[in-house]
Amino acid sequence: MESLLVERSDGVVTCTLNRPEKKNAITNEMWVGLIDLFEEVAVNPDDRVLVITGAGDGFCSGADLGDGGSAQDATGAGSALAGMRNVGRAALGLHGLAKPTIAAVNGVAAGAGLNLALGCDLVVASDRARFSEIFAKRGLVIDFGGSWLLPRLIGMHRAKELVLLADVIDATEAERIGLVNRVVDHELLGASVRELAARLANMAPLALAASKRLLNQSLAVSMAEAIEAENTAQALMASTRDTAEAILAFFERREPRFSGS
Repeated sequence: MESLLVERSDGVVTCTLNRPEKKNAITNEMWVGLIDLFEEVAVNPDDRVLVITGAGDGFCSGADLGDGGSAQDATGAGSALAGMRNVGRAALGLHGLAKPTIAAVNGVAAGAGLNLALGCDLVVASDRARFSEIFAKRGLVIDFGGSWLLPRLIGMHRAKELVLLADVIDATEAERIGLVNRVVDHELLGASVRELAARLANMAPLALAASKRLLNQSLAVSMAEAIEAENTAQALMASTRDTAEAILAFFERREPRFSGS
C-alpha cells in the first residue's frame, strides 16, 4: 500500500510509514499492513533485519484520530475494541519477531508512534526528534504495549511522569533517560542506521534470535530459570552450521559467512 513502503536490500527490510502530510499517523489499514509485514518478515529466511522509519520530517504521530476503528471511534465500545485488537496484534507481532529490529526516528514520535519505536530492539534518533506519550492530552490511555515497555526501559517513576504529564521531550533528554539507544546528527541518521542494520544482517541469525528471546523473557523468570534457558540455547547453537563456520573463520582469519542454519 502507498502508506507503507517496503524495500529490501542485502537482508535488510526497510518499512517507511508514508503519510508525511499527517506526520505518518497510522490508519487501521496500516495497522493491518504492519501485522502482515511482521508475519512475512518472520518467515522469510532472506529477511535478516527490519528497520522502521517515517517519511518526511516525522517518524509517527500515533494513530490517526480521524480514522475509525480504534480507541477514538465514538460509534461504540465494541467497534473501538475491535480496532484496538489490531493495534495490539501489531504490537505483539513486532515484539515477537525473532529478528533484530531498528527504529530510525527522524522526527516526532508520539503516542502509539513512540511505542512503535520503543518496541524495536534498537532506537536511533535524529537530534531533531521529539517524543511524547501524548495520550492523556487526548483523553486516552497508553497503548501499543507502552504500559509494558516503558517501565522496563526507563523505570516506573519516569514512565509515570511521561504518561501522566504527556510532556514532549527532545532527543537529548530521551537519550539521558534511556528511552533511545543513541542520538545522531539528523543528516547522518540514514547512514548510521544502515551501518547498524548491515552489521546485524551479517551476524548469525539463529544466535541473534535466541539471544533476543532470552533477553525478552528475562524479567519474567528467576535467575536459575534464565541460566537453564541459556544452557539449552547454547547447546543448540553449538550444533549449528553457523557456529562451525564461525570457528573455521576464526582459524582462517577471515569474516564468517552465516547462513542461518
